[in-house]
Amino acid sequence: MNNGHNAAPRIVDVAALAGVSVSTASKALNDTGQLRADTRARVKDAAATLGFVLGASGRGPADTRTYTVGLLTTDSFGRFTIPLLMGVEDALAAGRMAIILCDTRDDVLRERHYLQSLQDRRVDGLIITGRTTDPRPSIGVDVPTVYAFSPSDDPADFTVVADEGEGARVAASHLAALGSRRIAHVTGPQRHHSAAARAEAVADELGETLVGPALFGHWSEEWGRYAVDIVLASHPDVDGFSCGSDQIARGVTDRLREKGIDVPTQVRVTGFDNWEVMALASRPPLTTVDMGLADLGRLAGRTLLALVEGEEQPPRRQVLTPRLEVRGSTL
Repeated sequence: MNNGHNAAPRIVDVAALAGVSVSTASKALNDTGQLRADTRARVKDAAATLGFVLGASGRGPADTRTYTVGLLTTDSFGRFTIPLLMGVEDALAAGRMAIILCDTRDDVLRERHYLQSLQDRRVDGLIITGRTTDPRPSIGVDVPTVYAFSPSDDPADFTVVADEGEGARVAASHLAALGSRRIAHVTGPQRHHSAAARAEAVADELGETLVGPALFGHWSEEWGRYAVDIVLASHPDVDGFSCGSDQIARGVTDRLREKGIDVPTQVRVTGFDNWEVMALASRPPLTTVDMGLADLGRLAGRTLLALVEGEEQPPRRQVLTPRLEVRGSTL
């Protein structure tokens, strides 16, 4: 039987032909687990039809694995992908797997080209990520795949994400706990999932402590500076800024300083992302939410390994809780 690319058959091909999961196929071929006799026979028949042979170790198709993984991203700048990639590498090192990094640049045709190329190379699995947390279309290929940071819009896919709402809630709670009672929330474009989710969590946490609805704008220092002018014009007694990104927060702290308003003595400021280029260079350094991108990458890598090696199927959706990095802008 030909799989379309003259490539050696893989355990996923056997599982597909037998109509079972990769985990079940692995158990059947290794004569482990509690399986019905007809299921085990069906899997072995499928393996024989495809010419699939277990490796000498008995653990799987050692002679057909390529020990490579494709990582597709839309994050050309690398702001989110690089720390995530480091975590993925940590996890995949245990499986002796190498990563092929492909930047699709938000180009559908480029993405299709890379997907075809990676399948032709017979990669053992794929990790899909990007520069936003907006849900993206499922790639729909017959290769073990995990979506990290940028979730799939198909709930049947395996996805690993950070709980942005919880991160924003913790930062807002931190401001309130320190005594801020007139807080403004400044964030990015409302059409972005990150901006909307963070703003909703802040509103739920702070309620009437907010001086008004969230101010949606751009992910930039310029917008942060302009937002300060907007807020002070109608709420000169504001004593806290909850910001949807570190770039915005740095613009806020710069503008407050220009106006002679001390941070954090008079006004406290929090950011989001823990982008050290922004957070540590801010004056004072920013208290900010760290989404744990390296941890996210490690979890994505471990999840992919489980899928590739035919272990018990992991949860379809896994969510990590961000942490608050407390610095001088609030203390």
